[in-house]
Amino acid sequence: MKKVILCPNPYRDSELKVAKQSREILESIGSETVVCLPFHRDGYGDELGVPVLQLQQEIKTADLLIAFGGDGTILHLSRTAALHHVPVLGINLGSLGFMSELEVHELDRLRDLKNWDFTVESRMMLDVTIFREDKAVFSNIALNDAVISKGAVARVVRLDIFTEEGRLTKVTGDGVVIATPTGSTGYSMAAGGPIVEPTARNLLITPICAHSTRNSCYVLSPDHVITVETSDANRKFVYLSADGGKAFSLKNGDRIRVRQSKFDMGLVRLSKKSFCEILEHKMGAVDYEK
Repeated sequence: MKKVILCPNPYRDSELKVAKQSREILESIGSETVVCLPFHRDGYGDELGVPVLQLQQEIKTADLLIAFGGDGTILHLSRTAALHHVPVLGINLGSLGFMSELEVHELDRLRDLKNWDFTVESRMMLDVTIFREDKAVFSNIALNDAVISKGAVARVVRLDIFTEEGRLTKVTGDGVVIATPTGSTGYSMAAGGPIVEPTARNLLITPICAHSTRNSCYVLSPDHVITVETSDANRKFVYLSADGGKAFSLKNGDRIRVRQSKFDMGLVRLSKKSFCEILEHKMGAVDYEK
């Protein structure tokens, strides 16, 4: 019997309707299911008629995690899933949902899990570390991106960007996005970066509102180690955020190191939709037959 964790976003599936419907389908094909929350919401719990268990405990013995929400919900769960080598199936309750495999009207496709015959896409992740006086003061892994940006009152920030081979470029502007191919359709794309096939292995460096036309997006081999330094963080508010999480305030002399992580995120694919089809559909360019 396969154990499946149902992780509904408590703000998207506020009464657990979609999670309960999914549970009925999964249990009808012989799966064991438990419900865990990706994050806490006051007043959301057992009173909805389903026991809510602790994710960090249940993930240790899980075979699959189903995330109900948008891409933000998957991002929030990505680190936990990757560290425990548990693949994730996304059911979209948000808007675009580039990483989600199913829409709400496609829940019956969960029956395809009966024989456990599906594809798992391996998505590269980033190790993001801040060094202060040669001591690591922040460390995380990210599926989408690491964003170094100015605070609300700063006009611009100045960032020096290096690889292990030497200085790559200097960015003066609102900041920089260092993204994976999965994150290429997020903030990086909004900042003018390219769309990259999500199963590729690349490091994307995209300046945000750069004050020079010479600042281009760079697409690098995943073997590189990227280091970002800021020289005016003491005079201005400069922050680092990994996958849109809580911002970490930077100081002069801090070095931000970004490199390919040894952990990958596994995304479950049940359909035969290509990346091109998904991209066109999500962008609203065409509608296509499933």
